[in-house]
Amino acid sequence: MRYFFHIGYNGHTYGGWQRHPKANSVQEIIETALSGILKTPTGIVGCGRTDSKVHASQYFFHVDIDLPLRDDFIFILNKTLPHNIAIFDVIPMDGKQHARFDAVQRQYDYYWHTYKNPFLGQLSSFHQIGKLDLLEMKKAVALLPKYKDYRAFCTTPDKNEHTICNVMDAKLYCAANEEHFRFHISSNRFLSKMIRLLMGNILRIGSHQMSVDEFEHHLISKEIPRDFHAASGVGLYLSKVTYPYLNLAARTEFNNFAKSSWIEI
Repeated sequence: MRYFFHIGYNGHTYGGWQRHPKANSVQEIIETALSGILKTPTGIVGCGRTDSKVHASQYFFHVDIDLPLRDDFIFILNKTLPHNIAIFDVIPMDGKQHARFDAVQRQYDYYWHTYKNPFLGQLSSFHQIGKLDLLEMKKAVALLPKYKDYRAFCTTPDKNEHTICNVMDAKLYCAANEEHFRFHISSNRFLSKMIRLLMGNILRIGSHQMSVDEFEHHLISKEIPRDFHAASGVGLYLSKVTYPYLNLAARTEFNNFAKSSWIEI
């Protein structure tokens, strides 16, 4: 039977979700744990890739398991896994649904703060770049749902069959003290490092190193910038994944670290 696993993970100590010969991956840790519990080599298929140090407050993978699962299976698996990977639900499927190809929407949130804080180092990106021009940043973010081809904001565009992304929503938020910020974006798919490249250039707009017109030029022309300005992977969360047949609420305590009411800019 095929099962969907609903999980979350703190990616700070990992080289990303996907298996990599030179890095510790979330996928490898889970496959090793499952193989030990089920006493057979077990491979899993994730809903997508995440970069090094990127978190997931909601993530899904599927796996085919022939044996019936014990009532305490989730408890045993969670005890086996390290503290920074959590299993929330195991959902039996009635066919061969696919965790990656069936997803119709993915949502990401990027958090950053403007002062050095020893308790946010793994959860949010530190940008001490002076007062940001939030109105100009908002103008840039508002452009994103208007364009479909994100070739200019992908590190390896030619490795893709196409670079079309249906960006459904993009917004910028701040906490009341204007020291914590959040960039939210949702799309049917994302390209390699696309969000980090968008975020890096939106921050450049906020510090007047780039104009909104220059930013839009790359969206229109699909011209790849001479110099990539990718934001750090720290602070980036895969926060929700939606399927036509599965739409679970995300465990928001995994990424609401600021405990603040977010205000849309």
